[in-house]
Amino acid sequence: MSTVADKTDYTIEDLLAMPDHKNFELVDGQLVEVNVSNLSSFVATKICTRLDLHCTAHQLGAVFGADAYYECFPARPRHARKPDASFIRKERLPVDWLEQGYFRIAPDLAVEVVSPGDLAYEVDKRIAEYLEADVQLVWQINPEERLVFVHRGDRPILKLKENDSLDGEDVVPGFSCRIGDLFPPRAAAPG
Repeated sequence: MSTVADKTDYTIEDLLAMPDHKNFELVDGQLVEVNVSNLSSFVATKICTRLDLHCTAHQLGAVFGADAYYECFPARPRHARKPDASFIRKERLPVDWLEQGYFRIAPDLAVEVVSPGDLAYEVDKRIAEYLEADVQLVWQINPEERLVFVHRGDRPILKLKENDSLDGEDVVPGFSCRIGDLFPPRAAAPG
């Protein structure tokens, strides 16, 4: 009898059956550990909270945190990503979404918060995968540099700094927040 621990090629169902599944993504049937940090968790919580308040108030759809899996890559059936935050418009939410352990549709918005252990090429690869899966808008948040990069498949990448505003555009209508408000306050200089 084969157990999940003995496997070398996983499905999303195998992954979700594991007690520590929240620590992994599924990349072409292989378990890949997700990098985390206190700073990236703080920022992910900030953006999730702001998005959720806005989307709930305007009945736009549902916002999900880093526990939501998306197996939405048609050419890659054993591939599931979990963005740090995501949004699906209410008219696209599957009827049975509350009963499901993962989504088979792409989110409308995916948010990737870069952790110190993340390699740039891996982050770029995740973002490219989201765009190829028809995610309309991807926000790449870099807390260390206090920057946000806005990715859309049909436009050049937009780089936003602390005093700029992050806009939900036509994907999350009416959403806007100052980039600097997503980060912890800067430490005061000693003196």
